[in-house]
Amino acid sequence: METVSHAKHILDRIVEARRESIAHRKRVVPEVALKIAVEKGAPPRDFPGALSRDAFNVIAELKKASPSLGKIREDYAPAALAAELEAAGAAALSVLTEEDFFAGSLADLHEARKVTKIPVLRKDFIIDPWQVWETRAVGADSFLLITAILSDGELRDLLALGRTLKMEPLVEVHSREELTRAVAAGARIIGVNNRDLRDFKVRIETSFELVAEIPDHCIAVSESGLRVHDDISRLRLAGFDAFLIGEHLMKNADPAAQLRELLAPSAAVRSAANPGTAD
Repeated sequence: METVSHAKHILDRIVEARRESIAHRKRVVPEVALKIAVEKGAPPRDFPGALSRDAFNVIAELKKASPSLGKIREDYAPAALAAELEAAGAAALSVLTEEDFFAGSLADLHEARKVTKIPVLRKDFIIDPWQVWETRAVGADSFLLITAILSDGELRDLLALGRTLKMEPLVEVHSREELTRAVAAGARIIGVNNRDLRDFKVRIETSFELVAEIPDHCIAVSESGLRVHDDISRLRLAGFDAFLIGEHLMKNADPAAQLRELLAPSAAVRSAANPGTAD
């Protein structure tokens, strides 16, 4: 994994590395082979449905490392983590599959999906239709599209291909301009990333600033920087349907226990916050 100290242009560097990787992988695995695998595979799980429940719908993310922090989790066992997070109440999973900067892999996603029943999102830098076929071939139920790295035409085409393969993508935005583009392209699941991928600074206020402009017919997801139950409670009241949480869980010794605390704070925590409340 590559650790980057100056993150100003990190997004451009990741995309450049991804293009090189895709060019190589296309030569090794032609698209026709991926299409055959898709035909033989099981149908995708209902990702939009998982995010639309009347609940605190958390997409729990499996992430071993990041460019800003380096290695996040030493004890990284995707299958065990996935099963534990599902049991703890995750509505869906997100698995980092980018190799060079996040130390992920498609094998991690395959392992996580094999032991769970909830939908699994492929978290990567998707820029080519070939990657969408690869995503479905490996068994993912949805995938991330980052508006900042795609043209309007690319965004529309990748959305359309995802739907052809019965995968509704999560379209990520960070600004009003990107949100406008995502809506115009027809995105149905819109994620507001509180982390700016160009400098990795996190502002949870970004979600509050943009939520009113997400159309009612879209599923709204807040991503990054969510650490306590109050964060997701306030965001849900503001209009968000789901919450993607990764780093906070992966840095914890017991991610499943941490997720349970996020979803429903313990009685001890509630009593401390409300000292006048009787048991």
